[in-house]
Amino acid sequence: MPQLLPDGGAATWRHVAGPPSPTSARSFEAHTIGFAHIKGTRHELRPGAVVDAGGPSGDREFCLVDVERRTVLKTVQNPKLIQIATSLVRGGDGDDGSERGSGLARDGDELTMALPDGCSVSGIPSGSGEQLTCDYWKRPVELELTEGPHSDLASEWLGTPVRLARAPRGAVVYGSPISIVTTASLRDLSRRVAQSHPGSPDLAAEAARFRATVVIDTDEPYVEETWEGVTVNLGDLRVRIGTPIPRCAVMDLDPLTGERNAPVLKTLAGYRPRNHAGEPLFGVYADVL
Repeated sequence: MPQLLPDGGAATWRHVAGPPSPTSARSFEAHTIGFAHIKGTRHELRPGAVVDAGGPSGDREFCLVDVERRTVLKTVQNPKLIQIATSLVRGGDGDDGSERGSGLARDGDELTMALPDGCSVSGIPSGSGEQLTCDYWKRPVELELTEGPHSDLASEWLGTPVRLARAPRGAVVYGSPISIVTTASLRDLSRRVAQSHPGSPDLAAEAARFRATVVIDTDEPYVEETWEGVTVNLGDLRVRIGTPIPRCAVMDLDPLTGERNAPVLKTLAGYRPRNHAGEPLFGVYADVL
């Protein structure tokens, strides 16, 4: 029978059969989905979210931008982003897209930002009509700056002027719409980190540190890298497994506080394969079928 595992802030599926082979589809029981409404903010559970070809509805619909530098803020350079929790109510219906389906936020959708000190703001992030082309990982993205209370709160919290912007679907998503990590790989990585740095956090209990949409329970570390091209059923959702995910230092940050408290990137770099840019690989991408 399917069993829901501790998810550490990401979606979790329980594997109900043996490890998938590269030539056959396998099924997993879908329970929850995790993502952030604002790029780089806290990765949180989103029960009931709708998923379509573009990924989870509401996933990184917004981002914070440095208007003067025309750049999208990244978590690795702004760790305090992780302490910002968000929720989005679709025109008074369901939260996180559970009632209104997929697509971008629109007029009438209320976005809430909450800080750990208790301060919060809620409001409709209406488009201001100001368009801005920003750099996101060396690619241009066309954004629309918004009006509302969110920019002021974020600026005060981060200690620098920023604006909340609305992003086209998938514009500030680094890779594929779905990212997957597995419990066996998390356990193996956690063991290696603990060997070199005793007292490090249990990474297997902090899947949100990797900001994965999905966590699958497995017995063999890194078996997911043998699934490329495999179709996987997650409840009613079908995805095709893609390439391994290149990683950056955001994994070193505590998923709740943003504190740099574990040498995850350094550990990965010591034993994992790397891409052409020298980034170690962990987890896999997936596309929604």
